[in-house]
Order: sequence, then C-alpha cells, then structure tokens
Amino acid sequence: MVGPIGRSTVIYLDHHATTPVDARVLEAMLPYFTATFGNPASRTHRFGWEANEGVERARRQVAALVGAGAREMVFTSGATEANHLAIAGVAAASPAGRRHIVTVATEHKAVLDPCRPLVSSGWTVTELPVEATGLVDLDAAARAITPGTALVSVMLANNEIGVLQPLADIARLAHAQGALMHTDAVQALGKVPVDVAALDVDLASFSAHKLYGPKGVGALYVKRGVEKRLAAPVRGGGQERGLRGGTLNVPGIVGFGAACEVAGREMPEEARRMGGLRDRLWQLLQERVGGVSMNGAEAPRLPGNLNVRFEGIEGESLLVGLTEIAVSSGAACTSAEPSHVLMALGMGRVEALASLRFGLGRGTTAEDIDRAASHVADVVGHLRRTSPVARLAAAGASR
Repeated sequence: MVGPIGRSTVIYLDHHATTPVDARVLEAMLPYFTATFGNPASRTHRFGWEANEGVERARRQVAALVGAGAREMVFTSGATEANHLAIAGVAAASPAGRRHIVTVATEHKAVLDPCRPLVSSGWTVTELPVEATGLVDLDAAARAITPGTALVSVMLANNEIGVLQPLADIARLAHAQGALMHTDAVQALGKVPVDVAALDVDLASFSAHKLYGPKGVGALYVKRGVEKRLAAPVRGGGQERGLRGGTLNVPGIVGFGAACEVAGREMPEEARRMGGLRDRLWQLLQERVGGVSMNGAEAPRLPGNLNVRFEGIEGESLLVGLTEIAVSSGAACTSAEPSHVLMALGMGRVEALASLRFGLGRGTTAEDIDRAASHVADVVGHLRRTSPVARLAAAGASR
C-alpha cells in the first residue's frame, strides 16, 4: 500500500500530477513537527542541532539518488522555485556577451514562463521544436546553441508524454559553446536512473511530491563550482550557502530524503512492474477501444506513462464521462487548455483535447488496469455513438 489513505472506488492514474505520501516517508517526517521542532539555523542548542542533522541526512539521501555530492544539493520550496533559481540565477550572473537561452517548446511552464520575460531585458530565448516523437532534433539544437548562449534547459522526462530526451548529447553541445546545462528532472526522479555526472548537467531541478514525498519541497542540484555563475533571486538569512534564503521546511526536507531512499531501493523492480502494467493498458485500449494512438515515442519513455488520443471524441465530454478513474488531459496546472506539449507535436486543438495522460504509480494494480481499460472503452464507445465530433468525422469519411 502506498500510504495511510485507503483505497478509493475511483482508480487514481494521475501520478504525474502528484503522488500520495508513502507511509514510511510520513513516519520519518512526524517527529520533526513536534519533538524535533527546532530551527536548523539555531547553532547554540540541541533543538537546532537535531533539526540540522535531519536536514543534512536528507541532503545526503537526495544527493545519493542522483550521484551528486551532498554539498551540491540546495533545498527549495519545490521544482518551480528550483527552475527559477537556475534560470533567473544564471541570467543575473551572466556576462554581457552571453544573453541567450535555449530551451524546448515542450518544457513545463515552470521553465518556459521564467525564460520569456527575459526578452524585455535584452535576452534572446530560443524554444527548440520537437519531432512528432516529442524528441529534440540534435541538429537543430547544435544550430541554436552559440558562443552567446548562457544556458540550455531541457527536461529529462516530459511530464505529459513521458519521453526521455538525449540529455547527455545536448549537454555536450552546450558545453562545447561554454553554456551551462540545466534539466528539469522532476518526473524522472525515482522512476528511472538519474546520474547527474553521466548526464553531464550543471543544474538539475527536483520535487518531492512526484516520488511519494510531501508537497512544497524540492531541490536544485548545483554542480561544484557552478555556484559562482549563479546569483540568488531569494536572499535573506544566508541559508543554503547563500543560494536560497528562508527558514528551511525541516519536516518536508526530511520526507524528501526518506522518499529518495525508498525509491533508490525499490526503483528497479517497481519500474519493471509499472512498465508491464503500462504495456498491458496500451494493449487493452487497442483491443477494446480502437481508433487510439500513442502520443510521443513509445521508447524511451517513463515506465508508468501512457499518453493516448482517441479519434472522433470531444475532449471535455471524455474527461467528464470518466467517473471511475482519475486521469488528466495534460499538466495539472494547465488541464483546462489544450496541451502545449501535444500541440508542439503537430496536433490540432481537437486532437490534443481528445488525449488522456495515464500516470501509473506504486499503488496501481493489474486489477486497476483492467477496470480502467473497460471503463475507458465504455465511455469512448458511448461518446462515439452520440458525439457531434464523431458524427462530423463519419460524415466526412463518407464523402
């Protein structure tokens, strides 16, 4: 069982949006709300010392999962802040000759939104297109990255379609031009191996609540020496080696560390299990639904991710009709609009809205997959019989 919550009649298949806190993680956190409640910045008594010990243990646990040194991990309020620290921090410290950022059209808004305002300050931002697979064209990346590029930011695992970018190859292109390499690695952490040295990144953002830790805590990996090329947007108190001011969220940080330790032990077997369930879901949808296509490359992809679109379906009706499963049509923060990720793959608005993102997790069972596939088949079948979109498509095909 994933955590202290009981099983619901609704099957939760939206683990890319968030995950329940693992019971083992909660157990590690609880003392830091009450008995061990000190401020880790208090250096003169045991309450502060004990809180600081919890923070530093967590720092080692998070660092160990990604092959980093503990001193290279900077705790933040989440991945959005970590992304902002990486992007705004590099921009603020960059020399006059480097006023260019390269990113990708399918990045999370937490990367795209901090980049775009820089244009009014004289920066140039290049958003690389992707192929129909969702993967970056390396030739396009090579042309875009120049001696004037300060930062290249490319997501390791896409939060909607789950594809894994060739990050080490992109990092090599960035470093050849003297640029720093950043990755939003939120969705990858705890699901696939992440080794910052092998990926050759300088900065990497992480979040606890995507791997069964608490919400409101994340981290930025800052490669040793790169802190000299980073200006802190949040100042005050000198915490985190001056890179991020503010009193640390000790229970959240302890939970983040515990979640990373659990993931490190269980990830290989869990990835195999989830990959098998994901493949089963895809097979059942093809057999029972028909007119269904996978969005993004089938591989390499996160083991628990399946993003599909259904022909002849009106998207809002599809989501409303799926009362027995919890899924989404895109990122949690933008689910009311057609996914910019799917649009970047070349889809139209109707196709993007008629897509579903299935996010399998630690608590997902084979029974859940069978029930979900049957429910989707029933709802899609009903909509195809009654939907005006389906009738228009059928009329067009008969001409």
